Amino acid sequence: QVELVESGGGMVQAGGSLTLSCAASGATFTIKVMGWFRQAPGKDREFVARIGRSDSVTMYADSVKGRFTISRENVKSPVNLQMNSLDAEDTAVYFCAAAVGSAWSSVSDYYYWGQGAQVTVSS
Repeated sequence: QVELVESGGGMVQAGGSLTLSCAASGATFTIKVMGWFRQAPGKDREFVARIGRSDSVTMYADSVKGRFTISRENVKSPVNLQMNSLDAEDTAVYFCAAAVGSAWSSVSDYYYWGQGAQVTVSS
């Protein structure tokens, strides 16, 4: 079993930056991919970014490419999501997710989920 805990959410003005962090505990050796998703009110959960645990291969949604960066220092470090140039469209609950097999942008690829962190961007 794996537990994921997000931190770093909050409120920021448009154009500002925030960094989210996701710490994993438990059977972390089973994790192959870490990802970030978000869900705005009334909308489906959508992919934001992912990083491979062993190869550090990253992938981003087109809507955040060039503004967001997913990273981690090593396989045991928390996974961070640096978010720059935020705008109102980025307002959502952000979820950290972990996959035990191959995973890219589909919600169904990921088995473990955090509770979510609210990010609110005011215009």
